[in-house]
Amino acid sequence: MSDITEIFVVTNDSQRFFVTGQAKELGYDLPSENILIEPEPMNTLPAICLGMREIVKRFGKSVVGVFSSDHVLDIHAMETIKNAQLLTKEHLVIFGIVPTSPHTGYGYIKPSEKIGNGYIVAEFREKPNYDDALKYLKEGCLWNSGMFLFDTEVFFRELNEHEKTFFEAFNPEINPYATIEEIYSKVRKVSIDYAIMEKSKNVVVIRLEHKWSDLGNFNAIYEESEKDINGNVVYECENIFINSSNNFIYSNSDKLVALIDVENMAVVDTPDALLVCPRKSSQKVKQVADTLHIKNDERAYLQQTVYRPWGSYTVMEKSDRHKIKNIIVEPKKKLSLQLHYHRSEHWIVVKGMATVQIEDEVFFLRQGESTFIRAGMKHRLSNEGKLPLEIIEVQLGECVDEDDIVRFDDDYGRIK
Repeated sequence: MSDITEIFVVTNDSQRFFVTGQAKELGYDLPSENILIEPEPMNTLPAICLGMREIVKRFGKSVVGVFSSDHVLDIHAMETIKNAQLLTKEHLVIFGIVPTSPHTGYGYIKPSEKIGNGYIVAEFREKPNYDDALKYLKEGCLWNSGMFLFDTEVFFRELNEHEKTFFEAFNPEINPYATIEEIYSKVRKVSIDYAIMEKSKNVVVIRLEHKWSDLGNFNAIYEESEKDINGNVVYECENIFINSSNNFIYSNSDKLVALIDVENMAVVDTPDALLVCPRKSSQKVKQVADTLHIKNDERAYLQQTVYRPWGSYTVMEKSDRHKIKNIIVEPKKKLSLQLHYHRSEHWIVVKGMATVQIEDEVFFLRQGESTFIRAGMKHRLSNEGKLPLEIIEVQLGECVDEDDIVRFDDDYGRIK
């Protein structure tokens, strides 16, 4: 088993503190230096190369598991992955899932002759239509899980053969002091499947016949969740179902969710969005996210609860001219010294004791006490205590977006 210091997460800057916060929720203190930030999204090969480069720099030659986010694996699947290490001495190892249906959302891998506890890969196949998926099942093909096991020396050897530009850019022996921005400027956007795995003659697939799900949509979450006697899955909400079955319901509001004569639907209600669709169509949520990205809508990249290096905040209510947040500041942490040009802020302490700086004045606020910060005034919030500080922040103004922040001093290097 890997220690938490040996686990690396490759992500983007907007998700940096979200990763840290989720790790803490799971009971792990993931070192900040193990969160590797891509300058821009460039598909899977650059992201994997970034992780492999950092592992070689810190640990030297290693066997590395590569897992996309949200996979669910049981102990037996993990044991199969562990036992595949012997094959990594000479091969690139990929894991193929034994199909349960002619799924059109996965790529397929065709295995050939057996080698050790795996099979030489004869062919990779793109996501098929339904008829082709049926044919692939009859041929004994496996779903491409997107999970890999690599020996670092074998990986960089294959990289040198098939993508020499990547090899020279990411190899820590060739480019030990290059910044990640410099490295990414030299390589192209490409997947590891297309650039390496489909070209290499040295790929072995291991069959995973155990519990696995990529949790890629709400239907996948439904399949993994405990159901009531009518096949409904309900998270965090009061509900009444009348003649309704096999539905997935999630709501973190206080509203009652009532379904009448409804089957096989997904209903997901959050403070900033409501989704209603057939469960089987829930993978199309990506199209909604793409639309929000095109509109530069912050809901595409900010969740209701947003993690920061000092703690987190949850947006409780908002409009174009106001926003209400519940803010948690961890012990011995403080926000940046900052100002806002377009909004004022009102802070009310819910729990703990706040140290407040407004311009040159520093004072303390206890539970139930409050203060007001006018637009254009430098201010800072700190928690010098041993317990978390909780406050309610009310923002009012012409602009309450997150980009209306000017920082003057920051413990976390966020001054631009």
